[in-house]
Amino acid sequence: MFRGVNRLNLDAKGRFAIPTRYRERLRECCASQLVITVDPNDHCLLIYPVPEWQEIERKLMKLPSFNKAARRLQRLLVGHAIEVDMDGQGRVLLPPPLREFARMNKHAVLIGQGNKFELWEEVRWNELRESWLEESDLEQLDLPADLETLSI
Repeated sequence: MFRGVNRLNLDAKGRFAIPTRYRERLRECCASQLVITVDPNDHCLLIYPVPEWQEIERKLMKLPSFNKAARRLQRLLVGHAIEVDMDGQGRVLLPPPLREFARMNKHAVLIGQGNKFELWEEVRWNELRESWLEESDLEQLDLPADLETLSI
């Protein structure tokens, strides 16, 4: 499980370093091979270990091709997916089209999300996080039935 919030810097070539605490797990689970794609809803990037991505990609490609929403998801998620390798220093090169999509400059935030990471442009992440906290009245949220018994 990947969890936590990590501030990162992109270098002049568009590389960022995966935080040390995740590197060994990524070497073990996917031989340092990752897939980065777009999140069309939030304009951040999604980073998956290759085995996790392959499962999602199989499900996406089984969706009916005559369904407009399914085709759109296939085009966006699979079409933008790029395989990358973490180098010996734990760095990953973020290709220019993905940097442009997420409006990445120098400062980014990596968010652990269980089986994947989200990579956000730092200013955008801070703004959205603050708006979510302001809007969030936990008693007013429309939670799925499975979460109604969750105690935190």
